[in-house]
Amino acid sequence: MDDKDRLATQAFTAWDGIFTDAELDRIQAYGDSLAEAQATLFDGGQGQAQGQVQNRIRVTQTAWIEPGPDTRWFYDRMQAVVRGINSQSYQFDLSGFSENFQYTIYHGDEGGHYDWHVDQGPLNVRRKLSISVQMSDDAQYEGGNLEFQSGNRIETAPRARGAVVVFPSYVLHRVTPVTAGTRKSIVIWTTGPKFR
Repeated sequence: MDDKDRLATQAFTAWDGIFTDAELDRIQAYGDSLAEAQATLFDGGQGQAQGQVQNRIRVTQTAWIEPGPDTRWFYDRMQAVVRGINSQSYQFDLSGFSENFQYTIYHGDEGGHYDWHVDQGPLNVRRKLSISVQMSDDAQYEGGNLEFQSGNRIETAPRARGAVVVFPSYVLHRVTPVTAGTRKSIVIWTTGPKFR
């Protein structure tokens, strides 16, 4: 990862050129082969085992990429990427991936979006860094910006296919409504011990 491929802002760090087009095609084909379901949100209730569909906040189809023979290379690559970005930008104490990778699909005909939120909450694991891998070419959809609240301004993540965007899981962010086409990405979380 060369510095020329790196973009660091107050809210996030992004790298480009980590995957070849053939590797991105392979990842996307695998994600497209999975059964997708309407994303849900946890309401924060004690002992809540199932999330609830809340279309006002989130309209997203998701599927889960589990580690296995077809995906181990992708998990290994992302582990190396996260280590490098964390070492240069955050220096958080990380344990690794405690959750499967989430393949996310935002359809324009559904008004796919995810309103302002953070990636922490009533979870069994402590998320510390969130990662988004952009799978769609930005010409394939309209809207659907990954945006971050950074002080009194909004920062927008790169839309280039293959861009890897990393940010602390406590940073407020959203995906604006997709108005045409389909936006696909992979969302990953790393976990670790409590911040101190």
